[in-house]
Amino acid sequence: MTSATASTFWCATLLLDGVPVPRVRLEVGADGRLARVTRDVAAAPGDLRLGAVVPGMADAHSHAFHRALRGRTHAHDSADDGDFWRWRAAMYRVAGALDPGRYQALARAVFAEMLVSGWTAVGEFHYVHHRADGSPYPTEHAMELALVAAAREVGIRLVLLDTCYLTAGIEAVGGGAGEPIGRPLAPEQRAFGDISAGAWLRRWRSLRAALGEDPDRRITLGAAVHSVRAVPAAAIREILAGLPADVPLHLHVSEQPQENADCLAAYGLTPTGLLDRLGVLDPRVSLVHATHLTDDDVALIGAAGATVVMCPTTEADLGDGIGRARDLARAGARIALGSDQNAVVDPFREMRDLEMGERLASGRRGRFAPAQVLEAATAHGYAALGLGSGRLGVGDLCDLVEVRTDTATTTGCAPDQLALVATAADVGRVVVHGAIVADRGRLVRPDDPTTSSDPATMLHDALALLDPGAHR
Repeated sequence: MTSATASTFWCATLLLDGVPVPRVRLEVGADGRLARVTRDVAAAPGDLRLGAVVPGMADAHSHAFHRALRGRTHAHDSADDGDFWRWRAAMYRVAGALDPGRYQALARAVFAEMLVSGWTAVGEFHYVHHRADGSPYPTEHAMELALVAAAREVGIRLVLLDTCYLTAGIEAVGGGAGEPIGRPLAPEQRAFGDISAGAWLRRWRSLRAALGEDPDRRITLGAAVHSVRAVPAAAIREILAGLPADVPLHLHVSEQPQENADCLAAYGLTPTGLLDRLGVLDPRVSLVHATHLTDDDVALIGAAGATVVMCPTTEADLGDGIGRARDLARAGARIALGSDQNAVVDPFREMRDLEMGERLASGRRGRFAPAQVLEAATAHGYAALGLGSGRLGVGDLCDLVEVRTDTATTTGCAPDQLALVATAADVGRVVVHGAIVADRGRLVRPDDPTTSSDPATMLHDALALLDPGAHR
């Protein structure tokens, strides 16, 4: 995708580490990184002038195809039948309807919605690898390349977190050492599986070779272990030994109490305790959700300097519970944010709900300062995805989000509190790699003005491919 480019940006106000700094000039090198940052300077001729600006925001945990469930799984027939597991059954039905063409169309629309909302990078936690019966597509890596093509068309940074998913649960016990080996995948999960950790590693290496090196960091390959219930301990050991040490590694952890109970029954450890015993916990690892943690879990995660990716709107929508964000941060963990099921695509909503969840759980205000929730969406998210510091220093990627301060929502707001007030609807221009890629809710597509730049139209068309009768 070709976008409107500028070599210099002048920001009326730029939030650096959460602190509003007036009159900042950003000079961008040919590599899309910041070459110079000058404070308290007048705009020069040729500068592209922006208003209030925050660093680019990283959606550190997304399942793009879950977007097809928005507005279709929120109501239930009775008060006691709406839980995570019922929602998961609907998710499996959507996964079964995907193929590379449909997935590319849906992901393109979801990535477009993310971009105009202020997410400049996304970590796509991807596990729908194969056909519904588990057989491979004729074109190697067809589903993965569909996601890559979608991101390139839109202009968002993509970190493809290719996911290992081997078993349906950890109740069964077997193997030579008596370790749990997991139950076989259910029919609706066969598209996710790779038979063994070794088979997944071979596919991951082949995908890495197919993608090649990207010095611009527009498309990069990370890795994920779905969860301890979907990948047995022996397989996690093999994956850890087989992955390069610089590759971001993400895992779902303790999203549901049932996962904790099953892990304790099988291993005598919580999921976090098991990961610690396996040597997984370290600064390159991101634990997603981590909602139901013990005090010992919190201490282990904090001591390792790992990241916890919280997805407040999803955790609320699915009734998962409120995680221990403040406790984790105090223990030494970094907190990042994600949109997960994409029932909501709004980085400001995730930031605000991170703080509001803490307030509801504690009965106190100001658990996180605005600068801290902004750091979760920006610097911590970029670090979790292996994209550098995300702090807009010299050498950092030039990813920016302009936040309008003249809307009904933001008028009168102090710049340092925008993170707790603004919404996706208040986003103005969005810059990725030194180029404007979105402006006030629409993609900037000078290379193809005949193609819709409206995410709503793109979403309508993509959803119609999945369910023609429901989206007219």
